Amino acid sequence: MTQPPQPPASDGRPGDPAPDPTRNLPVQYEPPTPTFEAAPPAQPGPPPGPYQAPVGGPYQPAQSQPLQGFPTGPVLVTVGDISVEQFRIVTPAGVLPTQGTNWSAMDMSRTEEKIPAWAIILAIVFALACLLGLLFLLCKERKTTGFVQVTVQNGNRTHNTHVGVSSPREVADTLARVNFARTLCV
Repeated sequence: MTQPPQPPASDGRPGDPAPDPTRNLPVQYEPPTPTFEAAPPAQPGPPPGPYQAPVGGPYQPAQSQPLQGFPTGPVLVTVGDISVEQFRIVTPAGVLPTQGTNWSAMDMSRTEEKIPAWAIILAIVFALACLLGLLFLLCKERKTTGFVQVTVQNGNRTHNTHVGVSSPREVADTLARVNFARTLCV
């Protein structure tokens, strides 16, 4: 496309024609209009028989269940980022019904027991004075590290969470919360 010749621009002197505001704009692009062609005629399929091939080819992705509006209620228990209500379970991956939901929990924590540094120092200092300083070596320090892995599954929808723990009491609390959630999902 070519543009018609433009008169020279005015440099602002009195009596000159007003400058054209669209002079320096680029040419508008107009996309081509789509054309639709008729689909080729359908090919005859196999004769009807006991086996019919699935529509759309041999592979079809799994059909997901539509999300249903579950009634909301107060949160009865939380496990990590999972909240459990009376009729639904709220996770970052979506909302699951409590009916028919499976819970699993795996303790992935470990507890180490060692003699603390202060007990070793006091045992050395008091061992020279008397042998009673060796009793400091009986002091033990327990340290728990790790997490509890919790999995919630309903149909083909699954959500995993890791709950960090720092004591055996926290491990027992997390496992008790999972057991309570299981009782709600029966």
